[in-house]
Amino acid sequence: QVQLVESGGELVQAGGSLRLSCAVSGRTFSMGWFRQAPGKEREFVAAISWSGDIAYYTPSVKGRFTISRDNAKNTVSLQMNSLKPEDTAVYYCAARAFAVGMATIPKSYDYWGQGTQVTVSS
Repeated sequence: QVQLVESGGELVQAGGSLRLSCAVSGRTFSMGWFRQAPGKEREFVAAISWSGDIAYYTPSVKGRFTISRDNAKNTVSLQMNSLKPEDTAVYYCAARAFAVGMATIPKSYDYWGQGTQVTVSS
């Protein structure tokens, strides 16, 4: 059984930075971050391979966000810089536990955290 617990979300001004963390228990392969704004579908933000040497980003965050993982500490992080009001959403950590490939769609992930709120004020 895999458990994911996110932390780090808060209110920040536009142009600011936040670092989200996901504490992972259990065996996982690739990991991802998704976000969901009110009235919108959950969308892909970033994904990282098990080894941490491959990362994917949605175009709107590329160059501003960085996903990383520390398998020794069982954590996955999302460093978010130059935040914009449109980044406001609940951010979710997700894990693939039964397939080694990386994915960008929610249904490809097997486990989800409870989410952490990120609010960017203008």
